[in-house]
Amino acid sequence: MLNPVLVIERKRDGHALTSDEIRFLISGYAKGEIPDYQMSAWAMAVYLQGMNAEEIAVLTSAMIATGDRLNPVGDKPRVDKHSTGGLGDKVSLILAPLLACADVHVPMISGRGLGITGGTLDKLEAIPGYRTNLDEAAIEQQLREVGCVITGASDRIVPADKKLYALRDVTATVPSVALITASILSKKMAESLTGLILDVKFGSGAFMQTETEARILAESLVSTGNLLGLPTSALLSDMTQPLGKMVGNANEVVESRETLKGGGPADVRILTLELSARLLVDIRASLDIDSARQSLEQILDSGRAFEQFERMVTAQGGRLDAMPKLGKSHDLTAKASGFLQSIDGQRLGHAVIALGGGRKFVGQAIDPSVGLEMLVRVGDKIQTGQPLVRVFSGEKSDRASAMRLLDDAFTVGDTALPPVLLFQPWSK
Repeated sequence: MLNPVLVIERKRDGHALTSDEIRFLISGYAKGEIPDYQMSAWAMAVYLQGMNAEEIAVLTSAMIATGDRLNPVGDKPRVDKHSTGGLGDKVSLILAPLLACADVHVPMISGRGLGITGGTLDKLEAIPGYRTNLDEAAIEQQLREVGCVITGASDRIVPADKKLYALRDVTATVPSVALITASILSKKMAESLTGLILDVKFGSGAFMQTETEARILAESLVSTGNLLGLPTSALLSDMTQPLGKMVGNANEVVESRETLKGGGPADVRILTLELSARLLVDIRASLDIDSARQSLEQILDSGRAFEQFERMVTAQGGRLDAMPKLGKSHDLTAKASGFLQSIDGQRLGHAVIALGGGRKFVGQAIDPSVGLEMLVRVGDKIQTGQPLVRVFSGEKSDRASAMRLLDDAFTVGDTALPPVLLFQPWSK
């Protein structure tokens, strides 16, 4: 019989754990046989010592084994995308119905926002009636009938991850690359996928602040996914400014609808098409990136992707015709002329939280009608008095705090800047 104290001490001393030791800890914790204080010590040891590729792969498999996996439905390829999160990132709302039109199934299990980055489920719940608590049977039925679904994880999907993440959140071990990798991939692999693409973001509006940090995480995710037999690839994408114009919940749904109809901001469209095209090539549903991208562009421009989105929303109880109106608007204007040098994503995100569009703690209610509309981009020439951002606020918004944060979020200087590189394929 393995002793959890001795296993934890071995990890703390820098030793690699065996497969049996990792499975023993994860299984025991999921069953309640290993207490929080012992797992806290193990999580901190992993945070400090790291894990090698084999350990991470075993950890991921052990977490999956604590719950159920979705059953395959028919013979269509099954794919998904995961983003590490960023301001204005509404790609999932567009990508799932778009790929469903390309004859693949998309069973997307998503999460909520915490901190400055918004959550896909919160955005979709801005649509009145939209259900994000589908069980496995309902997910499988919707895949048969619609081809795509975006929902939260049930208690039967990787229960170890839900329990371990809550523990990491209060023990300062969330940034562990090994634990992040296992958390992301365990949920995605429980979907029984045939292909996965990762959007690993970096910049002031993302979880990973630097490109170096993003590259380390991308390498861990891609190598672990492929080691476990899931074809996995990644893009590194810029989050030094929000993606698209809208940051919030209801307003991001509106922007997603515009993109699904062939319009929307160029950066949202380009990134969504690139992620989708690369995924189709990875699963050999298309011969090359250019032909895949061209086919997907035609789907967007034809309106088929929007019709698919409507089908998904209706199947999950949502009513697009009852979307809430945005809050009262007020513009923040520039105090000086010059070129926009930078946008502080942290301040933008905390401004949205002050408005009531994000959470300070798990379970906090949010107001879907509040948010921001970005009116300028990094590198733009700015004139004094020019509107920089439109603020949508509600009755319970701390508007004064939000405006103070936004006032310090934009830096204007005399230097003209080169265009920001939206994304780059990850490679070693």
